[in-house]
Amino acid sequence: MPAAAAETGEARGRIEFAGVSKAYGTARAVDSISLDIPAATYCCLLGPSGCGKTTSLRMLAGHEIATAGDILLDGLDVTRLPPARRGTAMMFQNYALFPHLSVQENVAFSLRMRGEPRMTRLAQARAMLRVVEMERFAERLPAQLSGGQQQRVALARALITRPAALLLDEPLSALDPFLRLRVRTELKKLQKSLGISFVHVTHSQDEALALADKVVLMNVGRIEQQGTAEEVFTRPRTPFVARFIGGHNVIDLGDRMVAVRTDRVALQRGEATGPTSRAATVKAAEYAGNGFSVQLVDDRDGELIALVPEEEFRARPFGEGERVTVSWAPDQMHVLEQGSA
Repeated sequence: MPAAAAETGEARGRIEFAGVSKAYGTARAVDSISLDIPAATYCCLLGPSGCGKTTSLRMLAGHEIATAGDILLDGLDVTRLPPARRGTAMMFQNYALFPHLSVQENVAFSLRMRGEPRMTRLAQARAMLRVVEMERFAERLPAQLSGGQQQRVALARALITRPAALLLDEPLSALDPFLRLRVRTELKKLQKSLGISFVHVTHSQDEALALADKVVLMNVGRIEQQGTAEEVFTRPRTPFVARFIGGHNVIDLGDRMVAVRTDRVALQRGEATGPTSRAATVKAAEYAGNGFSVQLVDDRDGELIALVPEEEFRARPFGEGERVTVSWAPDQMHVLEQGSA
């Protein structure tokens, strides 16, 4: 295994953001974020476009310089170091492979720039291609590879510098859905075997929940919530988190706002009774693979979704315009903090 962590058994890649901001004139792309990513962690920076996740990644890489605050990697202050001296490597969204160089020469390129002897750098490149299962394609040109294969080459090229942290900017967005599932499994497996941190920017909730040891959900330049995938999904902190992470209804009870999972609400025909039920009208019903997603509007103009098991829905379908009662058990409510909507 080529990474130093694999050779020594020592986990690397502890990352700390301490009050980090990035401003462009009067606009703040990142607003005083503090974040601690333990060594050998797969961390996903998640959020909508313009939330500050890519700017945060670029500051960690050294492609943007923080306006304020400090960034540390394994205890070293890297805030103003050039990218080559940080101990990070970045895999860009477009892969940026050299079309005239072979796969092996692409992977070896950074070692060539360091002045490594040709035989040494090519041997290291072939070893890294073996790690990403691309050794048999070593003599091909990038144009002779599929998109998924090009991505593996870009990954090997980033890892050959033996970074403490690998930074990935939406690495799966260009792949078809089937290949995306396969590659994300391989990324997770590779991160664990190397013993370094991966910091992965994505706007896909499913991707973050599947991959991350730590999810950092950002909104308008700030961290809205951070924690394990299970913590963020099952205990969203604010209405924004509940809506963005998906699978939840956000319900205003008057004295408090709560989140209830879409698979934990029930639909009945009849009048609503009690504080944990609402009269509503069916807008639409869509097949969701694991059931039917029934979209509703309650009598307070709130939008709700109920995930109804397939057998139950097919036995008595709910039709557009039908009046129903939406209900949930009190212990299925999760109280939200007042925050971003």
